[in-house]
Amino acid sequence: MSETRKRLRLGDLLVAHQLITQEQLEQALKEQKNTGRKLGRQLIDMGFVEENSLLTLLSEQLDIPFVELKHFRFDRELIQTLPESMARRYRVMLLREDSDGVLLGMSDPTDIFGLDDLQKVITKPIKPAVVRESELLDILDIAYSHASAIADLAGQLDEELESGDAVNLADIVTEATDSDAPVVKLLQKIFEEAISTKASDIHIEPDENELRIRLRIDGVLVEQVMNEKRISAALVVRLKLMSNLDISEKRRPQDGRFNLKLKAHNIDVRLSTMPVQYGESVVMRVLDQTSGIRPLKDVGMSPAYVKRFRSIINRPHGLVLVTGPTGSGKTTTLYGALSELNTPEKKIITAEDPVEYRLPRVSQVQIHEKIGLDFGSVLKASLRQDPDIILVGEIRDAESAEIALRAAMTGHLVLSTLHTNDAVTSALRLVDMGVDAFLVASSLRAVMAQRLVRKVCSSCAEPYDLNDHERHLFRKIDSARMRSFTFRKGSGCPHCFNTGYRGRVGVFELLEIDAAMADALRENSVKDFNAAAHAHPLYRPLNVAALDFATQGVTTIEEVMKVSAQVEDESLAELAATLNTSETVDHG
Repeated sequence: MSETRKRLRLGDLLVAHQLITQEQLEQALKEQKNTGRKLGRQLIDMGFVEENSLLTLLSEQLDIPFVELKHFRFDRELIQTLPESMARRYRVMLLREDSDGVLLGMSDPTDIFGLDDLQKVITKPIKPAVVRESELLDILDIAYSHASAIADLAGQLDEELESGDAVNLADIVTEATDSDAPVVKLLQKIFEEAISTKASDIHIEPDENELRIRLRIDGVLVEQVMNEKRISAALVVRLKLMSNLDISEKRRPQDGRFNLKLKAHNIDVRLSTMPVQYGESVVMRVLDQTSGIRPLKDVGMSPAYVKRFRSIINRPHGLVLVTGPTGSGKTTTLYGALSELNTPEKKIITAEDPVEYRLPRVSQVQIHEKIGLDFGSVLKASLRQDPDIILVGEIRDAESAEIALRAAMTGHLVLSTLHTNDAVTSALRLVDMGVDAFLVASSLRAVMAQRLVRKVCSSCAEPYDLNDHERHLFRKIDSARMRSFTFRKGSGCPHCFNTGYRGRVGVFELLEIDAAMADALRENSVKDFNAAAHAHPLYRPLNVAALDFATQGVTTIEEVMKVSAQVEDESLAELAATLNTSETVDHG
């Protein structure tokens, strides 16, 4: 096999099997000189060959297995026996070890120089296997997690603080410009852990005798507890300095932000401090700018919803609302819409608090209420700037709601968010704010409500029999229909940190305001508006969309219950007729 690998020229092999043309090979080789990528990755990135086809061919030609890492139960301790630097440099991971040698997953099994270097470190004979690079990198992020490193660095920082005078804490931290200083290295490891686990928030919480560092992963907090409570103050001071906050002010909440580059990721961090019983609590929202803004088709909607929503936002005027609780993906959806609307022919102004992503050609305004720069004043000023499209980060009061609605009525497209439970109550909420009902009826065009539910981990998913309580929810659905449903649950594995869930998927509810709904709004009739909304042929409530995902095995009934507390009270016999009829997305 070694001789075969030495003779193997990947480009020639792909041409011989007619997976690429000679011209495509030459073009990829030319581009490879600029990028420095492996030829296989270069061909995949240029769209000349599919990754599956390439890896299957390598598996056949080299007579080595093709391992699907998505469904592979890996051993974290075994993987960590290979230094992380080597694993990432050569894009490899240890899959299995036995008396005959080790099975080594490789994204490029033709790399004979890499194999020679690895054999110097791995004492047993190496048996290569081919794996997908993207899956391999995901597992390396999980396997080489920094929990133990964070604990070690916390101990070092605690010793440093113990050896110094308590009053010199600020000096210890502010003078720690060296990247080898424990406080710097500890924060770096915390952020590296957040990036590798795709955490959205970092919580640093001092308790009476310990310090808690918690990461919000897929909407759920994962905790690491440290006994070195005194390091909390050092971390807070350092973070305040990075955010240009007042390190002497410990009695009042403060907000700030900073940017950092870590492992080729450009991270924007929004920081909030708050005095608590045993010190100061810090919460940081982590925004990875490297991945950029998701286009509308990638935010998680079904193709049918994307088509309808795209049609709505391309109308010349009107108010379009995206609603849901904090962390439901509203901003992602709005930025996806803006990315499609952002053309040289259109003037776009945004009023945001805070500005999360920077957009070229868009005039973005950061709200600053302390100096009177609130949503209402920015909206008024925006209308004098000759805009075509206005994005209002959030409608918080009657003033901003009325200005947004009048702007929508006078020929502008206005996009905004509202904190409500579903699409139907959003329109009524505007009226409740004190805005004239006729204004809402005349200007509101559509409401998109959304949630994020956790997906069952594909690596440990198993068929699941509903318990008595869950089965009762489907009591009015006939047994033949029930047999067509697929319920799954994750048993827990290293891929999902033993939670049974990995990643999240969006659940959407799109309500387009028609004549009947507009009439009900003018009359301020809650009953008539609800009836008109549910009578609309394309309206499907959030709980139905969530139930669709549960019956397809994408998520669990437990997650559905979080989306809507009213699911149990709904007449599922009537809702059952609509289950599994929507277009679905590839949920990975």
